[in-house]
Amino acid sequence: MTDTKKVVVFDYGFGNVRSAERALAHVGADVEITRDFDRAMAADGLLVPGVGAFSACMDGLKRARGDWIIGRRLSGGRPVMGICVGMQILFEKGIEHGVETEGLDEWPGTVGPLKADVVPHMGWNTVEAPGDSRLFAGLDPEARFYFVHSYAAHDWSLEITNAKIRAPKVTWATHGERFVAAVENGALWATQFHPEKSGDAGAQLLTNWIETL
Repeated sequence: MTDTKKVVVFDYGFGNVRSAERALAHVGADVEITRDFDRAMAADGLLVPGVGAFSACMDGLKRARGDWIIGRRLSGGRPVMGICVGMQILFEKGIEHGVETEGLDEWPGTVGPLKADVVPHMGWNTVEAPGDSRLFAGLDPEARFYFVHSYAAHDWSLEITNAKIRAPKVTWATHGERFVAAVENGALWATQFHPEKSGDAGAQLLTNWIETL
C-alpha cells in the first residue's frame, strides 16, 4: 500500500471490536473503534462486526444510527464491510426462533437456520470463491476460514440488469447445506466467517479489502 488507510470499526455493542481492530492494524490500517457519525462517514473503510441474534444486532445498529451511516456511505460509493451477523443484517430479513426481523435490505433474501447435523457451525472450513474474486485474491483454494454461526443466507437472488454495473461476486461454503460465505458487491463486501480469527488467510483477505479503499 502506498498510503495508510483509515478504517473505522463501528462500535454498536454487538461485535468483538478489539479483535477486529488488532487484525486490521496488523495488516497496516490506521484503525479506530467508534460510533461517532462524522468519523464513521469520513473513514476510508467502515467495518461492521456482528455477534449474537439478528434482531438484537439490528436494534443496536439503529440505536447507533448505523443503518443510516451504512446507507449514506454506500449511496456515495464509500466502502463498507460486514462480518458474521454484520453480514447477515445486510439481507432483507432474518428469521430466528420463528421471529422475523427486517434487515437493511441491501440484498434480497432471508437469513434462516442452518440445516445441518451439528449446529452451530463452529470451526474451520473451506469456501468456493469465484476465480476473479478480489477479496480472495492470492489465497489458496484450500484456505480455511473460521466460522461460528447457526444461521445463514441460503440463496442469492440479486439480479443485475444494467450491463454497466458489475455483477456481485458470491462465495459459498457448505455445512450440511450450501450457504453464502462472502459477497463482493461494489462498495459493499461481507463475510459470514471471521477473517480476524482466520490466521494468515484472514490477514490476506483483510489486506485485499484495504487495498481497494
